[in-house]
Amino acid sequence: MRRRVSRPLAAAAFAAAFLGAACFTGCDLSVLWSRRSHLTDIVSEMIPPEWSFVGTVLPLLWTTVQMSVTGTVLGAALAVPAAMVCAGPLPGPRALKKLARFGIQLLRSFPALILALLATFFLGIGAFAGTAAITVYTFAIITRLTYEDMESAPLGPYTALQALGAGPVRAFVHSVFPEIAHAYLTNALYLLEGNVRHSAILGYVGAGGIGLLLNEKVSWREYGKVGMILILLFLVVYGMEALSAVLTRLVQHELTISPTGRRLLIGAAAGLFAFCTLTLPSPDLSRTSLRMVRVMLDGMLHPDLELLLRLDSSGLAYLLLETAAMALVGTCVGVVVAVPLSFLGSGRFFPAPVAWFFRTVVAAVRSVPSLIYGLIFIRVCGPGSFTGVLTLAVCSVGLLCKRFSEAIDALDLRSVYALEAMGISLPARILHAVFPQLVPQITSGTLYRFDVNIREASVLGLAGAGGIGAPLIFAMNQYAWNEVSTLALGMIFLAWLVDLVSSNCRKIS
Repeated sequence: MRRRVSRPLAAAAFAAAFLGAACFTGCDLSVLWSRRSHLTDIVSEMIPPEWSFVGTVLPLLWTTVQMSVTGTVLGAALAVPAAMVCAGPLPGPRALKKLARFGIQLLRSFPALILALLATFFLGIGAFAGTAAITVYTFAIITRLTYEDMESAPLGPYTALQALGAGPVRAFVHSVFPEIAHAYLTNALYLLEGNVRHSAILGYVGAGGIGLLLNEKVSWREYGKVGMILILLFLVVYGMEALSAVLTRLVQHELTISPTGRRLLIGAAAGLFAFCTLTLPSPDLSRTSLRMVRVMLDGMLHPDLELLLRLDSSGLAYLLLETAAMALVGTCVGVVVAVPLSFLGSGRFFPAPVAWFFRTVVAAVRSVPSLIYGLIFIRVCGPGSFTGVLTLAVCSVGLLCKRFSEAIDALDLRSVYALEAMGISLPARILHAVFPQLVPQITSGTLYRFDVNIREASVLGLAGAGGIGAPLIFAMNQYAWNEVSTLALGMIFLAWLVDLVSSNCRKIS
């Protein structure tokens, strides 16, 4: 009874929040429609791309892949022992577990770009700093997912092995880890393909990769070269996703491979990781000093209270509200567009050529980094939070289509076939037999994307798209560590609040 009452109330509260956020961010589709020619002009200038620019792009694109591979593998490897410390059922001091979880939550509050900028202060400009940022970013996410999987895994075998005299690590390796290995490897592969897109913009803050070149060509409006960069980036992302899909099916035993093939695959993966890691440039520690660290820590321990209490548009409260509003509206618009596109990209409802075409279009949309969308939409709608909403909506479509399409491919269609035999139309079959099965996946994917968009919105301020990101990065570049402390605390609070809201929404659904 309580659930029946709470769902309509939650729906009404959500609708009110969405409308309020749309008004707050100045969403006006008539502006986008009236200036649509600016967007089509940009796209037309990218086609055909400037093929002679390939030689300049490829070395930086390799650096982007290098950072992604090394950072993902290192972050995923470090996440396992950290998850063991965080997992509640495993032995260990409770105070240490709470402290470790708090540290993971802090790291998860910041996007890879902010971590990369911070890394450049300690490790210098270049790909080493970018790799460190991707490592920390991957570590925080995989640790959270892994300790949650550990807490839901059966612990009877683990307890039995310990009772027989096995140590905690040995008991974990032989009992708990086999239970979570599939989910762990799937999460790591999923993050690997996403980290290629994250690495593609780290050059914006001097952390290596193709980002600086891409931003430079967009700013100079050399769209033929931008088109060439985006085509090559799409090919890398598409290939990475295809490889990840095959490896995921192998991990989940949907594909079989001979023992010799398995050994060759593991050897190739280890060789790629070793080559990427060993060819990284060494860090530049010439600017790092104990005095710099002391100044940074002193500023971080003394937040700017005036910024905290300021009530105008430059105050912390306004910036957080703007960031949350952009993420909410962008996520909702992305869901509305992603659901029909997911069906169009499913071979179970449409012919294979049609499904392949829409999946390729969505993959192309997904391969472009969010910051680049922000820079393009700035040319169309001008600076402001509405540009941030449009950017987050497009980025949400790419990720949500992938998740929804995977859920559609795993559907039980017996009820659909039964309705088809009764002469029911396709839209009615989808509405009555498919959507009820998809509601949990749509809810989970939407909440996850909203959590991601909170962090993405904090980056878009660099493109003039509103939110807390621009003040934070400007404060870091000016070494105003007391302001950085205040803004960072705001981001941590916002991430915690989103986690709280998401957990309550899952309970209601």
